[in-house]
Amino acid sequence: MRKNTSLTPHIAAEPVTSNNWRAVAALQVKPDQQEYVNSPVFNLALCQYSPAGWSPLALRREDQIVGFLMWAVDPADQSCWLGGVMIDTAFQGLGYGKKAVAAALSMLRAQHGHHQFALSYHPENTVARRLYLGLGFQETGEVEDEEVVARLEVTATL
Repeated sequence: MRKNTSLTPHIAAEPVTSNNWRAVAALQVKPDQQEYVNSPVFNLALCQYSPAGWSPLALRREDQIVGFLMWAVDPADQSCWLGGVMIDTAFQGLGYGKKAVAAALSMLRAQHGHHQFALSYHPENTVARRLYLGLGFQETGEVEDEEVVARLEVTATL
């Protein structure tokens, strides 16, 4: 029986800071997801040192960090890419993934003016595919590093 997600608390996206990075670094996914998602420590290093300009976001439920994602703008088409999306294993199956991605999209639109979004996922990652298609992303036929690319244009508040 699925849990009632209509009672799921509000999820907010916020920058990773000196106050919350340790909670982000401690996040974990289930063992069967590790082949699809880098560790948050790796992604935090990527945000710091990659020339792609990734910016890290902590995903917060009330006073707890429950997930992570990072974002960057593709200079070729100005799409805002999401990457490294993860919800800690203790909070999976509660509807947090959908709320977290929606919160990040809303924040990136409101604070940075982004409205064209893109992301990619491994073709065998059916959980990610269901999540992103459920949010309105559409697969484009593009492939990025052997992953399926999906895009979304947000024209209204999520």
